[in-house]
Amino acid sequence: MKHITLIAGARPNFMKIAPLIHAIKKASQGGADIAYRLVHTGQHYDKQMSDTFFEELNIPAPDANLGCGGGSQAQQTAAIMVAFEKELLEHPTDLVLVVGDVTSTMACSIVAKKLNIKVAHVEAGIRSYDMTMPEEINRMVTDSITDYFFTTTRWASSNLVKAGIEDSRIYLVGNVMIDTLLANIDRFVKPAIYDELGLQEKGYMMLTLHRPANVDETNHLKALMTEIVQNAKGLPIIFPIHPRTAKLFADLGIEAPNLHIVSPMGYLEFNYMVKRALAVVTDSGGITEETTVMGVPCITLRDNTERPETCQIGTNELIGTNPDNIAPAFATLLSGNWKKGGIPELWDGKAADRIVEILIGL
Repeated sequence: MKHITLIAGARPNFMKIAPLIHAIKKASQGGADIAYRLVHTGQHYDKQMSDTFFEELNIPAPDANLGCGGGSQAQQTAAIMVAFEKELLEHPTDLVLVVGDVTSTMACSIVAKKLNIKVAHVEAGIRSYDMTMPEEINRMVTDSITDYFFTTTRWASSNLVKAGIEDSRIYLVGNVMIDTLLANIDRFVKPAIYDELGLQEKGYMMLTLHRPANVDETNHLKALMTEIVQNAKGLPIIFPIHPRTAKLFADLGIEAPNLHIVSPMGYLEFNYMVKRALAVVTDSGGITEETTVMGVPCITLRDNTERPETCQIGTNELIGTNPDNIAPAFATLLSGNWKKGGIPELWDGKAADRIVEILIGL
């Protein structure tokens, strides 16, 4: 029996782990000699941000929750490493599979390698080349010790080759985030806010902001919000606000008839809103992938991206963090001249099946 330990630490991880669990179960039921253990590090935890994902995405509760939430980056990394070492010693495994680029991804990879356990990294090779981002450090450290690399694009694979990784350990499989999106697209749930505000399809925008570069400096956040509100030309802006951002936002005193601050939404509700929006304004990475596949215009308030395919192929445009760039981007959008975009290679909903087939054959 091939035993695989799956690591989930933060909200985006659950969307990447879900299709892998379904693929492992399907392979096992088909006679494959494979089993998994799901470990939640507890890096991010509250009912709305974590537990709902297990319910919505139809995956079982974790076999273990390490409870390592809170603290600084260093404190959290240390807590996860100590707790995960104990977990692995008590529950030996053949392979530790990590996803994405959160602190848990790096911490659990290090622990596994020090115990001489093989590591597989799903979403390997993506790079922003911005060392001020904690996620970039997590990616680079994880990929420096990983054994098997599963990539979303040829560009990500090429980054690994440039870093000296042998081709034989790199597998272009597609995007597990898109597996989850396509598996649930017919299950999206209309949130109450849609009817309460009388929203119409393609008649509103979705907004998400969470990166420190955009939300930690009060004057900058206020300037961004002012430009977004003024250049939306009265279109409703729906802003499901992250708890951390909500505390900062409360002091800004920004109010407008078309700005609607709402609580964080579950996966199925949020993507119902995105699918029907005229556009999404964001500083997220994962959302740019989802908008690309759903064909929704996306305006990204970042100076770099680890997902360039969403700009080169998809519907995303990187406009930077300067508030002055918002007006021209909105003008292009509202004039109907936004690019149509396409879907990257192998973003077809079958990435997890490919990964599990490869793992069985290793």
